[in-house]
Amino acid sequence: MNLLLLALAPIIVIIVYIYCKDKYEKEPKLFLFYNFLLGAFVSVFITTIISLLFNFTLPFNEPNVVHQFLKAFFVVGFTEEFSKYIIVRYVAQPNKEFNEPFDGIVYAIMVSMGFAASENILYVLQGGFQTGLVRAFTAVPAHAVFAILMGYFMGKAKFSNQRIKYNLTGLGLAILFHGGYDFFLFIDFIPGVWVGAFISLGLGFILARKAIKKHQEKSYFK
Repeated sequence: MNLLLLALAPIIVIIVYIYCKDKYEKEPKLFLFYNFLLGAFVSVFITTIISLLFNFTLPFNEPNVVHQFLKAFFVVGFTEEFSKYIIVRYVAQPNKEFNEPFDGIVYAIMVSMGFAASENILYVLQGGFQTGLVRAFTAVPAHAVFAILMGYFMGKAKFSNQRIKYNLTGLGLAILFHGGYDFFLFIDFIPGVWVGAFISLGLGFILARKAIKKHQEKSYFK
């Protein structure tokens, strides 16, 4: 039970934080929870299927930079972010409750945190307290950063006549930061290169904060 709480604690903190940042027109809790569940189950299922296809057709298991690059950006980055994007794009974005740009961030976070919850529970139950503690300050916030970057552009897309452009920009940016973060961790056979993961994550945090502030300032309900 303690490990389960440890796995879920950072998820809850991030959800509450973003919910509070949605200052001017809160989203209905039931619809938020619905998106969370879709992230936890449907998005994870999509990721599993695509990952199996990648691993079966293109096994990137060799300890070299090229294989790890392809694994980070395609097997992991593309697969996970695309599975989240599909939920936001076809469930949240068309819904009437998605009625201001900031909602892109809110729903992307809910889907992403659903995904992160399933992933984190598995890792923490297998790895124990230390794994849970490390992931609470690395992998889980990283998922949130990727979601905010994607959600920022998906929020713009909803109210733009360039919807495809902004939606794909959000997806692409999430893949870029996710892939970059994992790539530096995957090439741990190069001493010290793991620092790049935290540099890229730090840059992502800065951009995510700016994204939140910009959509707050442009709220239709302000």
